[in-house]
Amino acid sequence: MANKIGLKVAALVFASATVLTACSSATAPSGSSSGAASSDANKTYKIGVTFPILDQFLQKVADGITAEAKAKGADVSIVAADEKTDVQLSQVENFVSQKVDAIIVIAVDTDAAGPMTEAAQNAKIPLVYVNRNPSDLPEGVPYVGSDSLVSGTLEMTELAKQAGGKGNVVIIQGDPANEAAVLRTKGCNDVVAQNPGMKVIKTQAGNWARDKGQSIMENWLQSGDQIDVVCANNDEMALGAINAIKAANKKLGAGGILVGGVDATSDALAALKAGDLATTVFQDAKGQGGGGVDAALKLIAGETVPAYVDIPYQLVTVDNMADFEGK
Repeated sequence: MANKIGLKVAALVFASATVLTACSSATAPSGSSSGAASSDANKTYKIGVTFPILDQFLQKVADGITAEAKAKGADVSIVAADEKTDVQLSQVENFVSQKVDAIIVIAVDTDAAGPMTEAAQNAKIPLVYVNRNPSDLPEGVPYVGSDSLVSGTLEMTELAKQAGGKGNVVIIQGDPANEAAVLRTKGCNDVVAQNPGMKVIKTQAGNWARDKGQSIMENWLQSGDQIDVVCANNDEMALGAINAIKAANKKLGAGGILVGGVDATSDALAALKAGDLATTVFQDAKGQGGGGVDAALKLIAGETVPAYVDIPYQLVTVDNMADFEGK
């Protein structure tokens, strides 16, 4: 999920006003059974995509979009909104004025997605939301992503197991305006409630960022409260917490402070291998991006797409982390 640290610029431009044509302009193959890019062999469909930012995780979503569009012979134009809802709405409106064939949105704020949905629907342009799920999407506007409640539950269940069902828990939350932050936090709280020997003593929003996760953890450690488990809503904030714990000369892992995250980024897997991170949860970024393109092409072709296209989460531990390297 989103954060502003460790950006991978790759081929995408971060300025919110810049549009990059990221895929091949090859003509779509005819007769595809999985949402062909064109029912007209002479047309290449164009898809506009807007991201909140392009951090380490969301860059992987963008890579999945690029790869699937290229495979299906579609063109994609990708922009980033610098975490500003007004900028993202303007980007959607620009796509509408450009008369793209479909729009994919990874929302800055899932509570503020309504105007973007309305703009696309008024123009009769197929719309797909990916990764962050707005509430009350109208019929015909699908969401491609993962159930964030599952990720929080998987993460905290593993942390509770490693902690022996005992200890004080702190939660570093993402952006509370994002559905993922709310549900991941709920998953953590639900598991703690099932373990009588555990208690959540602090919760604070780190807005998905490593530096904010670090500063929050620094303040908590300075308070003198006993902290045994850190349930962070994403890997970036977890890695920030680890930095603070190391700086305070506190022990990490078994017999110390257990830290968990979500996303299974390359940095997180390295921390897991080093014994600093206790667990993470793999979120299939490329699968989400590719699924978003596939859903958009199916809508263009007049096919029916489920309201929710699930890309499952998977728990990652030291025992199976090799399965997720490079994904």
